[in-house]
Amino acid sequence: MRAAAGAVAVVAWAGLLGGLAGCTPDGGSPVEVQLPGKPRSPEEAIRITPDDNAKAVPADTALSVTVPEGRLERVVVTKVEDAQEERVPGSIAADGLSWSPDPAYGRLALAAKYTVDAVAVDGHDRRLARHTTFTTYVPEERFIGYFKPENRSTVGTGMIISFRFNKAIENRADVERAITVTSDPVQEVSGHWFGRDRLDFRPRQYWRPGTEVTIDMKLRDVEGARGSYGIQNKKVRFTVGRHQVSTVDAEAHTMTVRRDGEVLSTVPVTAGAPKTTTYNGKMVVMEMFDVTRMNGATVGFTTEEGKGEYDIPDVPHALRLTSSGTFLHGNYWAHPDTFGSVNTSHGCIGLRDDKGGSSATPAGWFFDRTLVGDVVEVVNSQDKTVAADNGLGGWNMSWVDWIAGSALA
Repeated sequence: MRAAAGAVAVVAWAGLLGGLAGCTPDGGSPVEVQLPGKPRSPEEAIRITPDDNAKAVPADTALSVTVPEGRLERVVVTKVEDAQEERVPGSIAADGLSWSPDPAYGRLALAAKYTVDAVAVDGHDRRLARHTTFTTYVPEERFIGYFKPENRSTVGTGMIISFRFNKAIENRADVERAITVTSDPVQEVSGHWFGRDRLDFRPRQYWRPGTEVTIDMKLRDVEGARGSYGIQNKKVRFTVGRHQVSTVDAEAHTMTVRRDGEVLSTVPVTAGAPKTTTYNGKMVVMEMFDVTRMNGATVGFTTEEGKGEYDIPDVPHALRLTSSGTFLHGNYWAHPDTFGSVNTSHGCIGLRDDKGGSSATPAGWFFDRTLVGDVVEVVNSQDKTVAADNGLGGWNMSWVDWIAGSALA
């Protein structure tokens, strides 16, 4: 009797197993049962987002590695961008079930290739590894910002940092936020937009002499306008030199040069004639040329025949003050008695010079003591104040008006 009962029990257990293997919920295909100890495939055991071999992945896609059981042992994510390889910082959660990039890492880079290598141990201490790759979206349009001053340059205390973008910027706050300007010693700095393609930065007051300034551009993959993304990731540093401001009195025909509060010299000048006056206001030296050509046709001074009212191929010691063509330059063609007595120019400020330029003349002396970023202020001219966006004229705006032009205000 006992043997028979045992046989019946065995048959019943076998039938139960057979029923489990072959039962169906609705008469369809049999349901596969995950028996204890059965190994998972790497794809099941280690789940990676984005998918393997995914292409044109958007930048805001979440990057993650997870396991349904067991624990992650190691995750290495590598980005290849512009032929440069970089490891993506991240960490495994305390429970070992997930990995995610550091919060500060931000979005995925565009036009980049990512590789993910993960090693995990499942719930039965079996080790598995998985390798995946994906590539991100490649924008059709890119924008770039051309900027002043140059990297590693030494500039005057009036230097204004100016970006000119090659495409109109619609998302101005995002672009401005991606550019940070810091200084040592610390000064308050703000941006100001002139239209949709120019962004300038300046401190509340002139830079302090000796200041080290850093411009950190993180524009790459920032969407400046619909479908147009930045391309620059770089740092630029420049040093602020001594403090020099030169005041041109158009009525007195003089220029007084002050450095660190002390008068270096007062030199005679000729400014704009009554019909072609010089702008009033603060202007910043933008460029310096040992010699340059000046043709009136390029700034609207033409004869009836369409030729320039003047065309001088070898103007010495030329300092650009505005985008519209105002220069402070050497002048060898006017009579020496002109300087200090009469205004004869087409709006420029002229200092006596020799043909070919000479350091012994007032123009040469001033040129040798000038830096890009020095301020030249014109007073007592019968003209308006220079516009803030004509050259680096931002010092003609109050601080309240300046910060009102920031997209982050």
